[in-house]
Amino acid sequence: MSFGIDKQTLDELNLLGKFRSGSVYNLFNQVKTRGGEQLLDKMFRSPMNDVRKINERTDVFRFFQEKQLTFPVDAQQISLMREYMDSGVGSNLPMVFAGTVVKRILSSLARDERHKKNIQGLQAVIAVMNRCYAFLQNTPAAPDTYKNRVAQIMRVLSDPRMEKLRKIDIYKSLALKELVYYNHLLKSKLFREVEDVMRFIYELDVNIHVSAVARSKGFTFAKAFFPEQNVLSADNLRHPCLDKAIGNSLLLDEESNVLFLTGANMAGKSTFMKSVGIGIYLAHIGFPVAADFMEFSVRDGLYSSINVADNINLGYSHFYAEVVRVKQAAEAAASGKRLMLMFDELFKGTNVKDAYDGTLAVTEGFSEYTECLFIVSTHIIEVGEALKTRSNIKFAYMPTVMDGSRPRYTYRMREGITQDRQGMMIIRNEGILELIGD
Repeated sequence: MSFGIDKQTLDELNLLGKFRSGSVYNLFNQVKTRGGEQLLDKMFRSPMNDVRKINERTDVFRFFQEKQLTFPVDAQQISLMREYMDSGVGSNLPMVFAGTVVKRILSSLARDERHKKNIQGLQAVIAVMNRCYAFLQNTPAAPDTYKNRVAQIMRVLSDPRMEKLRKIDIYKSLALKELVYYNHLLKSKLFREVEDVMRFIYELDVNIHVSAVARSKGFTFAKAFFPEQNVLSADNLRHPCLDKAIGNSLLLDEESNVLFLTGANMAGKSTFMKSVGIGIYLAHIGFPVAADFMEFSVRDGLYSSINVADNINLGYSHFYAEVVRVKQAAEAAASGKRLMLMFDELFKGTNVKDAYDGTLAVTEGFSEYTECLFIVSTHIIEVGEALKTRSNIKFAYMPTVMDGSRPRYTYRMREGITQDRQGMMIIRNEGILELIGD
């Protein structure tokens, strides 16, 4: 079973997208090679729910973060090597010979560039293999998962034929015989091995540059536990894409699997929920998280309702779109999956009385699914009072501090239910009543 997440949640948390401003993907996309970028994208789109695989990946990232290793190869040489390997497989030696001779003749008669590119590609292979070999020889003791991968690539680079290739002086012209031999060797007999070395280089690209982001941002690595433990614990958890983001601590477990969050608009409820959702997602792909500490039980999926919009094409009002979203979440929770579900300002598209009744009923209903973890936020504080009889619901709020007649938001969560009611004061401060009076 794979980790489940839908498009709305991906969009609300701004997780994916190379060209989306402020996306979490863009934060980590510091890689140098096209293959590295493709691997990063694949990782981002493939959250895991296997405890062992998650912890193994975080071990590798942590190793690179601690050792501060530098990417050993030149991106342009990798590009030339990729083009060389993609230019055709030399499975038949006579055909390789004939093709090489033809390209050589055409290069002198018709200024054909293919022979020159062939030589540059082979030179790039030699340079990349040598740099990779030197890097691996000097790699410090690594976790078992990475150690096995290193040994696998070293066997390829230590092959006598590959050793002979690595000793070629790329600044001297190659004889036709050598050129034909290595074209055939690399594109036929050792094709799979060379491709594996390239995959390893792309892995290096991701490992080195993702860990560099973690080091520069002060991120850490989450520890994954089996789903049955039903725990999410984090210290100083914050939004990874915000400069000087305020962090908060969170603990959800079997005894208290629902967090009921209150606070005024603009107090930071939505940003906190996005921080939790992003942290959960990054943890499930084994990536560094914006926290000082994080432990979590693996989830079957992540589900959010933060920025629900109306749907004109389907004829949905804002309120009906909210109802549909809650129904989808209820069906997911009722399926028996262990999920992380987050609802921000439930039923804000209807009147206060219906919003109160709906928020209370939905929160009570969701609290029965004790194998899931929930965060529900609202500024209707009366709902919190009615939920106090539920032992598995914990209460927290984002405070508003008044500096005279001006509200100030700390963005630091406190235990309890807010008593802040500054809405009318903000209206007065903005001079709305005077404008209407005029």
